[in-house]
Amino acid sequence: MTVFKLNIEKAKAVMLYITKQLQEPDFLKVFKILYFAEREHLATYGRPIVGDTYIAMKRGPVPSFIYDAFKFIRGEGYYNIAYEPFIAAFNISNRYFLSAKENPDLEELSKSDLTCIDKSIKENKDIDFNALSEKSHDSAWLEAEKDDEMNVFKIACAGGANETMLKYIEESKDYHNIVFA
Repeated sequence: MTVFKLNIEKAKAVMLYITKQLQEPDFLKVFKILYFAEREHLATYGRPIVGDTYIAMKRGPVPSFIYDAFKFIRGEGYYNIAYEPFIAAFNISNRYFLSAKENPDLEELSKSDLTCIDKSIKENKDIDFNALSEKSHDSAWLEAEKDDEMNVFKIACAGGANETMLKYIEESKDYHNIVFA
């Protein structure tokens, strides 16, 4: 399995940015917007935006660390010191709805990050829960074992990556802190 090293501060900035743009979205909405942005960024630029590991869950891809942090904030799961930036930055109401306690640090986000995130927000913000879930059931999700990690190369392919970009991702694994597990 190929995974990227998660950037927690960048993940927090992205989640705050999406949350602020959508004004109290639910988990599914922010997770799918992030997934589509990361999928496109990976396919276009050869690297994800935050580098979380996606799990193929019933309703589609879910960023593992971010979901665990949000579950902890709402009173479920185990504490992890790495959740602290998220605990300080988010409120959760009615189990699934996010609100931001602070503004995103836009210094964490590149121009290409924002381009892909903004595009994903525009394309997905008005799609209802079930349709957005169904839309995220792409080839990478379909090929993964349910409730297991999704393959980064298959996510890139689902985003339209060509062979040259897949080769770039493979060859740049040390630069991007990719771990082959």
